[in-house]
Amino acid sequence: MGSLSSVVLLVLFIASAAVIWYSGIKLSDTTDVLAERLHLGSALGGLILLAIATNLPEIAITASAAIAGQLGVAVGNILGGIAIQTVVLVVLDAAGVRPRAPLTRLAASLVLVLEGILVIVVLAVVVMGTQLPGDLSFARFAPASLVIAVLWIVGLVLLDRAGKGLPWQEDGDAPDTQPEPRGHSKGKKEKAATDKGVSTARAAAVFGAAAVATLVAGVVIERSGEEFFGRQGLSGILFGATVLAAATSLPEVSTGLTSTRLGDYQLAISDIFGGNAFLPVLFLLATLISGKPVLPTAHHTDIYLTALGIVLTTVYITGLIFRPSRQYLRMGIDSITVLVFYIAGIAGLATIGG
Repeated sequence: MGSLSSVVLLVLFIASAAVIWYSGIKLSDTTDVLAERLHLGSALGGLILLAIATNLPEIAITASAAIAGQLGVAVGNILGGIAIQTVVLVVLDAAGVRPRAPLTRLAASLVLVLEGILVIVVLAVVVMGTQLPGDLSFARFAPASLVIAVLWIVGLVLLDRAGKGLPWQEDGDAPDTQPEPRGHSKGKKEKAATDKGVSTARAAAVFGAAAVATLVAGVVIERSGEEFFGRQGLSGILFGATVLAAATSLPEVSTGLTSTRLGDYQLAISDIFGGNAFLPVLFLLATLISGKPVLPTAHHTDIYLTALGIVLTTVYITGLIFRPSRQYLRMGIDSITVLVFYIAGIAGLATIGG
């Protein structure tokens, strides 16, 4: 990439972002269709498939950066991705909610609160892992990254149980929320695919093609973007946490808007929280590829981004509990708070040394 002109690098970056956007939408749609037809929706395997499918750009970028020895980009993309994907909920709140009401009021559910808590727990272990000795590993496994993966799986099991019913009134859902059950939009997508004559084999083929395209585009966008924005004076850490994280979050914006416009507000928030809980699992992938623990090499900026992700998630958990009723600038007060905190957080990030 270093031999290419800045114009070519920028074209490659934009083209890769477009591929990730389009392929991400196809991945999400076909994953829903396959999950419905193969009855994987509520199973642990289905949840893992969904997490992997919706985070393929981050998987490709993490693997590519680890192979190239650019661990700063990998770590910044993972932790910055959590912060910026949380901000996607601001976009969904402002543009996707019908009738007009704050997103967290319509989606309030104890299961979503538990999902947000899982994100915070995983990020807390990330912070703990950054303080461990850099040579603490066994057979290419680092304890912190392994614990994160185990916590994520245990969290999925608990969330699966919670989704089948909680010993609370309304099964953990607040009164006057979305009228149809969480996940109903997946059934509608499957019905639309059936009406169009899309077979399971064709859905699987589209899924495979979109996955390959996303993986390739993820590598290209990381390599071209780092080189281009590096020439503009943007550090690898700041690039990974902002520009790269924003580009790889484009599919979440599109699929989230689809869910909210179908009235599946709980699924829209669940997809964001679920993706955020999965992203730190990629530290295990980076550790296996690089051959050394990744978290102990984290910079102050990485810990800062982790804290920012915890703060933003906590704001939305609070919104889900208090269920704000008023809107300001077409958003709930929780979304406005998240947006302000994120802008201030990124401004602060730019002032921190590595």
